[in-house]
Amino acid sequence: MQLTNKIKTALFFTALKQRNSYHSVEENLMKQTIKQLLEKPTTFKKPGMLLGEVQSGKTRAFIGVMGLAYDNGIDVVILLTKNSNALARQTKQRLESEFEESITHDKLAIYDITAMPQQLVKYELAKKLALVVKKEKNNLQRLDTLLFEHYPELSNKRILVIDDEADYASVSYEQNREKNRVELRVIANQIDEIRGKISQLFYLQVTATPYSLYLQPDDVVTAGFNGYQPKRPAFTTILPTHDKYVGGELYFEKSKEKNHLASYLYHEITTAEIEIFKKSDKRRVKIDFLLTGERYQGIRSALINFIVGGKLRNLQQQEQQHYPEKYAFLMHTMTTKAAHQWQADIVKNLAKQLTIAMTENPELFEALILQAYTDLERSLEKIAAIPTFPTVLMAVKQALVNEELLIEVVNSEKDVELLLDKSGQLKHRTPLNFFIGGQILDRGITIDNLIGFYYGRNPQKFQQDTVLQHSRMYGARPLIDIAVTRFYTTQTIYDVMEQMYYFDADLRQAIISGSNQQGVVFIQKDDNNQIIPCSPNKLLLSNIQMLKAHRRLLPIGFQTIPKSYLAPLVKKLDIFIADLRKRAVAVDEDDNRSFLVKVEDVETILEQIVATYAVKDAHPWDSRHFISALLYMSRETKSADKGLVWLVLRENRNMSRIRKSNQHYEDAPDTSHDELAEARALATDIPALILLRQNGEEKQGWKGGAFYWPVLITPADFKTTVYSKNTYRK
Repeated sequence: MQLTNKIKTALFFTALKQRNSYHSVEENLMKQTIKQLLEKPTTFKKPGMLLGEVQSGKTRAFIGVMGLAYDNGIDVVILLTKNSNALARQTKQRLESEFEESITHDKLAIYDITAMPQQLVKYELAKKLALVVKKEKNNLQRLDTLLFEHYPELSNKRILVIDDEADYASVSYEQNREKNRVELRVIANQIDEIRGKISQLFYLQVTATPYSLYLQPDDVVTAGFNGYQPKRPAFTTILPTHDKYVGGELYFEKSKEKNHLASYLYHEITTAEIEIFKKSDKRRVKIDFLLTGERYQGIRSALINFIVGGKLRNLQQQEQQHYPEKYAFLMHTMTTKAAHQWQADIVKNLAKQLTIAMTENPELFEALILQAYTDLERSLEKIAAIPTFPTVLMAVKQALVNEELLIEVVNSEKDVELLLDKSGQLKHRTPLNFFIGGQILDRGITIDNLIGFYYGRNPQKFQQDTVLQHSRMYGARPLIDIAVTRFYTTQTIYDVMEQMYYFDADLRQAIISGSNQQGVVFIQKDDNNQIIPCSPNKLLLSNIQMLKAHRRLLPIGFQTIPKSYLAPLVKKLDIFIADLRKRAVAVDEDDNRSFLVKVEDVETILEQIVATYAVKDAHPWDSRHFISALLYMSRETKSADKGLVWLVLRENRNMSRIRKSNQHYEDAPDTSHDELAEARALATDIPALILLRQNGEEKQGWKGGAFYWPVLITPADFKTTVYSKNTYRK
């Protein structure tokens, strides 16, 4: 059979379509993907790319592509999976389920590379084949032996390699100090060697986190200031998100809108509380105080909100005569099994103390349930009728008496195999399932009806793609479930994850649209305090700042120093700014409160502002990062205004430190008047800095003294740039 540009739908895809009821958008994407695979040469250097969001249905999509591949002349599909026995086995089971009709009619055989028959006869080799291969050294060696030694005729067939989670192991570089070069790691090198020996290869990468795939260098020469040109695939097809998909937009953008449903999602926990969960320490954790101690407030709120949220939804389902759903909560803070067991002990004791309080301390019990009910009511009332508190209180009591809450540790291959169902979901054994685990619960594992996520892994230790894959709260989530969903992490981690979301969205858009044809600039500040270019494979992506046209950068969650120390520093700033205004290079014709000054003078202002902020505050401002970005943007321009910055000065402001609507730190002090619009109008080819002189009254959450709040606006024509404080060094 010859490959053709006309995409046919025959036995394989027709059966899949009948089984899965693909909608027209999905089917068109699958056909577009296979069409481009057949028309455009794809190799390990120029692969095809199927790009989707985290937990957006990528597996469903590439299985459809497999069906079309078989119908259009592909003989063998090699499916590379994450290095997990459970997931490899589950992938095989899912393929067998999806292609049941084709297998029954003896048109297709599916094998796990670790469990191949001792001998395949001609009749078997004549079928269409699917080989599931876990990305692990021995498995890849088995595949090499199978294709090129035992059955070399297979290597001459038309083979489609689908590299699922392609950025996991498939593209990975490390420094070889002896050879003084960056080279592919062992697994990635094995995959490359196998692909290179297949005569008729079609290669498709599938991922939600494409950074390493697009940004790995063709060579190891450090990029210059003119930009780092990403390596682009032969083609990219984009998996659209469905109307029930919930991702970073809800958690990090919509959450900023006052009174929006999403504004209630995030609950801050303290770093001190995370420390409690690191290792067993009964001196620090007093069982009798779990329900009242301030140090356990986060986990207590998380558990009780989960129970109340689950029962709220069950009561609503019963009211609508629907079968009650089972709900899940995920706690992910540490990787060690000992830590997981310690966390389980704490949570189980917390649940036990709550059950005891139901009869021995009913006032405390009712107060705790009411607190959770009131919290969830704020968001749930926006979209549905809410059961009364007495009804919910009774349902919670029944749930505890009937042991509907199951607290379970998931931290090994065996555990996952026992806990997964055929669809890849963690089994929900009871109405309320509280899962405690680590890295085993990231890629490939989906958790249905997840309405709570307690996250304590420090993103500064991980690459961006890893952290995004930890975000199990993303995926298909009904809006009414989102109303009772809560996300618990520290403010620092939340801020990093928010930055990662914007980085993901911006870089993804730049890659997809091709709008940044000259590449992405990657820079860092070196040990000599100079901004220098660097290769993207050297970045610690959790330490980056995405600089994009008209983006806002500002300190959030800070506190000022006491009034007595603050006043003289601010007075000094007032004098400096007033003098700077008199000797400005230019003044805006429409508003004389905006004026053009040298970037060195703005750097002086910012350094003085740093001295007015409490350095021991829980949410410190990374001023070095902020100032570095300002200097780079001001100087990296071809404009005649190179080295200058627009200052937009506003005085007599009374912005609260904490928003009353959701108790989050204020992050938009520049949107209540006209200053943001004016700053963006001025920031065309150089940056603008909004300086908001706040009165800092105590009733607004400050220390009672005036201070300056800076907001940096990037230029309109600024090329997408990634700034990193640190690079990766072996």
